[in-house]
Amino acid sequence: MYPLPVQRWKPANRALYKLSLPIALVIWLLPMLAVLVTSIRSTEELQQGDYWGWPKHFALFDNYGAALTQTPMLHYFANSVLITVPSVIGAIVLASMAGFALSTYKFRGNTAVLFAFVAGNFVPIQILMIPVRDMALRVGLYNTVWALIIFHVAFQTGFCTLFLRNFIKQLPFELIEAARVEGASEWTIYWRIVMPLVRPALAALGILVFTFVWNDYFWALCLTQGDDAAPITVGVAALKGQWTTAWNLVAAGSVLAALPSVLMFFAMQKHFVAGLTFGASKG
Repeated sequence: MYPLPVQRWKPANRALYKLSLPIALVIWLLPMLAVLVTSIRSTEELQQGDYWGWPKHFALFDNYGAALTQTPMLHYFANSVLITVPSVIGAIVLASMAGFALSTYKFRGNTAVLFAFVAGNFVPIQILMIPVRDMALRVGLYNTVWALIIFHVAFQTGFCTLFLRNFIKQLPFELIEAARVEGASEWTIYWRIVMPLVRPALAALGILVFTFVWNDYFWALCLTQGDDAAPITVGVAALKGQWTTAWNLVAAGSVLAALPSVLMFFAMQKHFVAGLTFGASKG
């Protein structure tokens, strides 16, 4: 059974829904609004204990300028780019190949391989902390961007394979058979036929994986030490001082850290929605 549309609810339930939705939205947005206001608040107001009032003196350029010039934020930002971009490309390329094979080829163990990809998504990442850290130390990749790139590619490929396999499975198999009859190689079928048809799904998956990797803090904390390979999520946490903390700079750094994910989502919003609804209706 599917839930009833809101228009078919009872009047009392519909009125309660319309009343509670804005309240829930405000409660959900309140912490983010507090961070935005704190990022433009002056240090003097914070020292006086004025945390929730409207800023009397706006320090927008001072706070964001200090976060960019007086802290290693640009270095952290560059590390995040070096980690995220190869991770997204590597995970999607490997997953698209695996999804193409699992959806178009019939071989013994096909279901078992797919089950392994699915089961990997249910493994709690916390139990992998010590083995992954020890492995990175043994192969000499600890505290390097390559450690995070390799881990994110390996960890995200399972989810991406499951995601793309289901989309490729919905394509008409007659297209692939016709291409094989015409003499097209499997690489040509994969690159020239399948990939263009699932482009919306690739765009949606790219946004999801980009957000996952860019906002990762747990593995960045486990596999890096110091500022050499630390991404921006660890860098924001490092802005806190030992004795005192300039929370306006921390808030400004948090906004700068979240900005790429937000901008990418709005830039790719149309493709994201198209990818999530791809294959939802036929005819």
